[in-house]
Amino acid sequence: MNTRKSLKAIAALCIATAATQLFAQGTVEDYKQALLLPEKYKNAVPNADINPRWVGNSHKLWYVRTSAAGEEEYVVVDAEKRKRTLMPDTMKQRILAEQKKLASFPRRHWAEKDDQRVGDSVASPDGKYKAFIKNSNVYVKEVASGREKPLSLDGSPGEYYSAYILWSPDSRKVAALKIRPAEKRYFYFVESSPKDQLQPKLHKREYAKPGDALPFKVPHIFHVESGKIISPSTALFASQFELQGLEWDNESQNLMFDYNQRGHKVYRVLELSAETGAVSTVIEETSPTFVNYRRYYKRNLKNGGETIWMSERDNWNHLYLIDRRSGKVKQQITQGEWYVREVVHVDEQQRTVYFSANGMSKGEDPYFVRYYRVGMDGSGLTCLTPDEGTHTAWFSKDAQYLVDTWSKVDEAPQTALRSAKDGKPLMELEKCDLTKLRSVGWIAPEPFVAKGRDGQTDIWGVLFRPSTFDPGKKYPVLEYVYAGPGSAYTPKSFRALHWNHQVIAELGFIVVQSDGMGTSFRSKAFENVCYKNLKDAGFPDRIAWIKAAAEKFPFMDVDRVGIFGGSAGGQEAMGAVLFHPEFYKAAYAACGCHDNRMDKIWWNEQWMGYPVDSSYIACSNVENAHLLTRPLMLMVGEMDDNVDPASTMQVVNALIKAKKEFELVVVPGMNHTLGGEYGDRKRFDFFVKHLLGLQPPDWNNITN
Repeated sequence: MNTRKSLKAIAALCIATAATQLFAQGTVEDYKQALLLPEKYKNAVPNADINPRWVGNSHKLWYVRTSAAGEEEYVVVDAEKRKRTLMPDTMKQRILAEQKKLASFPRRHWAEKDDQRVGDSVASPDGKYKAFIKNSNVYVKEVASGREKPLSLDGSPGEYYSAYILWSPDSRKVAALKIRPAEKRYFYFVESSPKDQLQPKLHKREYAKPGDALPFKVPHIFHVESGKIISPSTALFASQFELQGLEWDNESQNLMFDYNQRGHKVYRVLELSAETGAVSTVIEETSPTFVNYRRYYKRNLKNGGETIWMSERDNWNHLYLIDRRSGKVKQQITQGEWYVREVVHVDEQQRTVYFSANGMSKGEDPYFVRYYRVGMDGSGLTCLTPDEGTHTAWFSKDAQYLVDTWSKVDEAPQTALRSAKDGKPLMELEKCDLTKLRSVGWIAPEPFVAKGRDGQTDIWGVLFRPSTFDPGKKYPVLEYVYAGPGSAYTPKSFRALHWNHQVIAELGFIVVQSDGMGTSFRSKAFENVCYKNLKDAGFPDRIAWIKAAAEKFPFMDVDRVGIFGGSAGGQEAMGAVLFHPEFYKAAYAACGCHDNRMDKIWWNEQWMGYPVDSSYIACSNVENAHLLTRPLMLMVGEMDDNVDPASTMQVVNALIKAKKEFELVVVPGMNHTLGGEYGDRKRFDFFVKHLLGLQPPDWNNITN
């Protein structure tokens, strides 16, 4: 990456001027060690990132490895024969050509919503008709005669039918959403220094924010021959955040769809009768806080009467077998104080589900992911990846075999071929060695667990030491923060270099990260702490964890604790010094969503609720800027199209009005980031000054 290349150049300059008076404070060696760390660890652990791919429906797979000579090798494995060979050149060329195609595939910006106004015609299953949109209405054309006829007449540009048309299996009915659009919000930013012209450029992005109006969608069913139109009552899906997922049943009698209620306290799977127009509830999830629809999984089985459904309804994330006729749970497929992460395969014939989960193995880190198989009746639960660590698995198409890679933050990855029936290891593929990495000074991150705010709940985190670590010294502590129940964020798998952690640690810090309450993959109660309370950010747990770590590791100085983060972590880093200045002594906040009313709708309404209320104000760094008493550096890229750059500028405005002192770094041409090369250097200098108490290098007087 350009940042690392540039930092390497800076390190070279540091070395060249080390003997001068410029660095009388003695920090040059720390900078040199930090900035050269990526190069130092590069290629020290070959084959630590194996990414296998199964070939179609076969039992063959391929992956790329590094040979003993340091060269890239494409390897093919025959799972049945337990045989590994080098890939033929013809196959390698075909694969490389396909990956170039993928790289050039155009993608819209993530915040830009598909209006569904335009789409290709859709052929009926029997091939006799094509359905399409014309003048905002649904039409069908008889293929044999070419004769067209409208199925709807009430469409208009202001209330149109979706071009994503769905035929019933019997080819006699067409389903489409009627959409009433809402006015779109855009945010604007200026590219001050474009590469192709002198004058600045104005950019805009479609970007819905909390409280904005959203499109309203109503499923309609059209009987092709009779012209009958089914337009249902909207009572069960009246307050829409999203309505999607149209799916016919096998008999072409009912249309299923999903309804996510605005505010996320209700999620329903609904069924619309193609004959009567009646709408009924098949599955309903409710919560007094939020339904975490980001954990969504639904599979309608081919037998037409059952659905596999994922839910946190018993306080843990589990799989349920739902009777689609009654809506009742036929069987809780998985249960216990652990968390289903992902369904990877369903064998309907054998009535078996393959899935990943964390927290099932007691006495170890509950975030470690393993893979399992279980019967739909809840029987025969089998761990397929038993080795301790966090696992990533790739299953063959028929789920007969899997490739398993596992590691810990302090243990090297291993990769093996296993049976997907019982997890039996069939063939070792790769095993990494950390000897070379340790020989160049690498110190393994150290996992640590302590009780949280309630004195009972385990909080898990990790510590990073500098490679020059001296247990007899006292080190200031830097916390890297990112919170919210979208995920859990503390590293669990091996990496030779955790950039944001290890590089800055080299300057003389102990860098820590943990997952406090309000993050995901534990219980629903653990998640709920964040509801309408994102400023909490797990800080009572983080503070308790750091204090407990300092008791075990006396080299940690809890009187000198700083914090940094970007995006939501930028909001949280600033929040740390606003709401907990007695503990956090300095903060670096990059590209922060400092006021949840300014940020993307899907993140903020999910956790802060709808309608927008006083809780948004209570959590706002803008509204609370007057509380600042600690050193703060704000960083923003002028081209940030993930978090509106105005969010940072509004907090700057509030700080100025409150007559507060702070530092602001605006990076031209920079998108959503911790700062790139310049921002990294500013962050290093900021904490060297405010936590180490040293004067950073005078970069203006360094010459080649």
